[in-house]
Amino acid sequence: MLNEIDLSRADLNLLTLFEIVFEQRHVGRAAKQLNLSPSAVSHGLVRLRRMLDDPLFLRSPKGVVPTERADQLAPPIADILARVRGLMASGQAFDPANSTRRFVIGSPDGASAVFLQPLLDKLRTVAPGVDLGIRELLPPVAARSSGHVWEAAFAELDARAIDMAALPLAEAPARFAVLPLYEDAFVIAARADHAFVADPSLERFCAAPQLVVSLTGDAHGFVDDALARENRARRIALTVPNFMMALAMVAESDLIAALPQRLIRRHARRFGVVGVTAPIALPHFQISVIVPKAALADEAIRWLTDVLKNAPAREPA
Repeated sequence: MLNEIDLSRADLNLLTLFEIVFEQRHVGRAAKQLNLSPSAVSHGLVRLRRMLDDPLFLRSPKGVVPTERADQLAPPIADILARVRGLMASGQAFDPANSTRRFVIGSPDGASAVFLQPLLDKLRTVAPGVDLGIRELLPPVAARSSGHVWEAAFAELDARAIDMAALPLAEAPARFAVLPLYEDAFVIAARADHAFVADPSLERFCAAPQLVVSLTGDAHGFVDDALARENRARRIALTVPNFMMALAMVAESDLIAALPQRLIRRHARRFGVVGVTAPIALPHFQISVIVPKAALADEAIRWLTDVLKNAPAREPA
């Protein structure tokens, strides 16, 4: 990226400017965040373009768009800056017992409702002053968990809007570390006295009115794909935007829903629901902690990652 001859004359503050413009996609917003004038940011971009031999950002009606070269440079620049920040902070080691830092974790509520209580129990013991924020993440298309549908979550991580994410992914783009948290599977959630529980046949399953968790209200999910392969279909009577609402509606209605098994086990007693093995093959999946590799230069982020990864996902008694 930079050769040794140029490095002695380079202003490394320009890398911070690059990072903010890349995140904001707008010179004016970047200038505000950097406490500079838009003209100063524009002049800095001119210097960056000369230093890196690329236009880097092209004007658009809504701001600026990074070039392909800028997209390639963003991860190593983020890594360099994270290492520098980690080095500057290394004089005062992170002390969880006395820290009052606040961390933000992004996750679908179907996962955070599983790991959050064990995590809080652990923090209460080892880091009583640490605070958490949970930011709900759901894909824009109902019940599809392939990597590309989590691009918005990756953008949140890149922008440092969240410190880490817990997502149903086993792999992510190379700039992220992927740390397995737990394995799970989908089962059918129903009221304990629902007729489907006594006779969980495929016929009764297809006949029962069903619920789908969908951020957008899309009434098609992976269950429908599985049924289509068997020349079957079901009726989606309701979509709701999150998993805890799904549990509440299943508990108080004749609706059934395909939901994560660990979620049902943890909250079955509270809602009076049960999980039944589906009469059709439904996927197993891995919940992983996703964190930018560059962010792991921050001792506090490494610490919380380890605590989350090792917090027991215990089942309630």
